[in-house]
Amino acid sequence: MLRHALVVLTLCLVASVATDERLNAQAATSTSVEAEIQTAPVELDGTELLRVRGVSSLPAGERARLIGERIRDIAADRNIPVDALHVVEDGHASRIMAADRPVMTIVDADATLEMVKRPTLVASHLARFQRAIIDYRSARSARALRRNAVNSVAATLVLALSIVAIIWFWRQVDRTFASRLAGKIHGVGIQSFEVLRAERIAAAFRSALMMMRTVTLLAITLAYASYALAQWPRTRVLSRNLLASVLSPLQVLAEGIASHIPAIVFLVVLYFVIRVVLRLVRLFFDAVGRADVTLPRFDPDWAQPTYKIVRFAIIAFGLIVAYPYIPGSESAAFKGVSVFIGIIFSLGSSTAIANLIAGYMLTYRRAFKAGDRVKIGDAVGEVLEMRLQATHLRSVKNEEVVIPNAQILGSHVLNYSSLAQSRGLILHTDVSIGYETPWRQVEAMLLMAAGRTAGFLQDPRPFVVESRLGDFAVTYELNAYCRNANTMVSMYAELHRNILDVFNEYGVQIMTPAYERDPSAPKVVEKKDWFAAPATVPPARQAS
Repeated sequence: MLRHALVVLTLCLVASVATDERLNAQAATSTSVEAEIQTAPVELDGTELLRVRGVSSLPAGERARLIGERIRDIAADRNIPVDALHVVEDGHASRIMAADRPVMTIVDADATLEMVKRPTLVASHLARFQRAIIDYRSARSARALRRNAVNSVAATLVLALSIVAIIWFWRQVDRTFASRLAGKIHGVGIQSFEVLRAERIAAAFRSALMMMRTVTLLAITLAYASYALAQWPRTRVLSRNLLASVLSPLQVLAEGIASHIPAIVFLVVLYFVIRVVLRLVRLFFDAVGRADVTLPRFDPDWAQPTYKIVRFAIIAFGLIVAYPYIPGSESAAFKGVSVFIGIIFSLGSSTAIANLIAGYMLTYRRAFKAGDRVKIGDAVGEVLEMRLQATHLRSVKNEEVVIPNAQILGSHVLNYSSLAQSRGLILHTDVSIGYETPWRQVEAMLLMAAGRTAGFLQDPRPFVVESRLGDFAVTYELNAYCRNANTMVSMYAELHRNILDVFNEYGVQIMTPAYERDPSAPKVVEKKDWFAAPATVPPARQAS
């Protein structure tokens, strides 16, 4: 007997295991089938009533749309009572009808999908349709519409009062901050080094208050819009979509921030570290520019351009360190955009980069500085400003000349001002005098003309050089020192006038390069004709 009992128990266990495996296999098959079957919601007034499957000739979305339209048409027709909905059995299908109008056909496959029997599913759908029709008609009754209108007007009044109250409240907060708190905010510093100025902290606090006020107004407006739209049957869908459209991005943003909190904390710390380092570097180079800190063979004028280079290097280093921690930096889209920006920058900025590098090289070469009078190529003028891309000159005609730095770097620069203060700038002019005039007399007259010209130095003294012995005349070059290169044009004009006056006083003719024969009378201006009309006699000469 014991043997028989053991055999029976073994057979029961085997049958139980086989049954469990078969049920598990059926459940897995059912789950996979359900996962493959697409369903669509049947909606009325934005409320999902049920979900239906489709077939190859009638997809789920199209079937759900047709059923929804039929329910809406029946609900809108008040001549059809709710009790008119009934079920008609037809073999393997059940039809839900409203009087003689079809609503929905339910087959065994629909019941299998819901894992219930077909009569149970039909009864559930019928009750759901009846409840939906009652709600549809109730929401559009005269009483309901009046109630909705009153609620909407009341909500509008509440919104207006809330906005007024919020504006008044925040104005009081602003006044309190301006009168009491602003004066108590102090900068954050380490000994004499100020990390954050009080103005920055106050501005950040004001920005935070403004952001809080804006968020509050937006939240109240959103709540009002959602409530007002939900009062009317036709706009209830918009009410739900409004909340979803606003809250979904915020939810995604919040989830993204939560998942990247360690990286964000690192980026924030890195930002403040880079900011403090830049502040220290700027203070150091400001001290170098003021000559409070001296570096061997480092000109104070180099302080600001060197600071800009160091600042760029620090920021570039910070970006390189921060790049792996930027949310989304590992995505293909982020990398693609980075590569695209790099290609555009490399293709479109070659000239700009060349001018930028040339601007820094000109600064360190000390070719000129703002205020110097220079000649660059064919352009002569005073340096107005040296920028990273170009240098601006003001010509003697008060014209602004803009020259790219790369062009300056590739051409010669004549600086009239760099040595004028220390050694003096030599202004020179040439005159040609015949061989019959003693050279000592010519030199004396030229030195006399230089002495009459205001602005020339007497130490070092002016000097004359016989630069050329021509075929018919000797070319004399007068050289005189001055300190201010920006007065070159006016000094040259005055010097030439004085030369003419002195040579006319002593009756010496200034020769021209072309010579045929001696004139019958020297080509000089008699003293009595020096001030022929319309010229006027200066007061000094009238007194003499």
